[in-house]
Amino acid sequence: MKKLSIAAVALAAILSGCNGDKLRQAEDENAQLKGDLQETLATQDSLLMLVNDIQAGMNQIKDLEKIITTPSSLQNETPSRKEQIRNDIIAIQQTIRERQERLAQLESKLSKMGAENQTLRKTIDTLKAQIAEQTTELSTLTNQLAEANIKIEELTTTVTGLNTEVENLHNTVSEESEARAAAEAEAKKAEDELNTVFYAIGSKGELKQKDIIESGFLRKTKVMRGDFDSNYFTAADKRTLTEIPLHSKKAKVMTAQPADSYTIVDADGQKVLRITNPAKFWQTSNYLVIQID
Repeated sequence: MKKLSIAAVALAAILSGCNGDKLRQAEDENAQLKGDLQETLATQDSLLMLVNDIQAGMNQIKDLEKIITTPSSLQNETPSRKEQIRNDIIAIQQTIRERQERLAQLESKLSKMGAENQTLRKTIDTLKAQIAEQTTELSTLTNQLAEANIKIEELTTTVTGLNTEVENLHNTVSEESEARAAAEAEAKKAEDELNTVFYAIGSKGELKQKDIIESGFLRKTKVMRGDFDSNYFTAADKRTLTEIPLHSKKAKVMTAQPADSYTIVDADGQKVLRITNPAKFWQTSNYLVIQID
């Protein structure tokens, strides 16, 4: 009776440990999901703030357009007023550059997160278009100031620098996206290769002809000991391979797959190999040889 009590306590401890591990794993996964959600929400909030800032910038440009209607109207402005207009345009141009950088950073962050959020993606595209529109309108204002003989060499340099930086930022985001896609493709390729298995089905004579088995009178049959014909094998993915039709009334597994990891059953008068424990079935080798008669 005492032994039974000790065993019960030990069993309870083991079950408690297993449940504890599962609980900790679930808590870790839950924390990860919460972190991802918070990061996505933070990105969304940053984009909304940027939307408001860009709209405010558009209003500033519209106000300047009301003032700079024609070059002749600028000629009537005082030198100090002309200088103020020039400085306002430079300030707006610099602000656009900062917003462009913020947008590129948010786009890069969203790409690295792997978040497939169509709403955020559309918002980013809309903001890109609005910033491009603002840059174009400022270029128009710059030309009008030039026609009014207001010297704006500094502004021209800023516009040129902004266009270069915008192009560089676009290239950086594209390169990061391409690098990530290449890494994901390489990882998938490696995973597929690790899960690729090979099987060959044939009569005793066929398998001997392909040097897959060696046998003789009173000799134990040897499997794949020499240079066998690898083209005779069929490639498959062990993650999805559960049954192999053998198209024969008799079949025997010649390789060293554990007997308790598969069964050979009848289906419409033909043998079918069913893999019941894939991990155990392929643990000794990724090659399977089946002899049929």
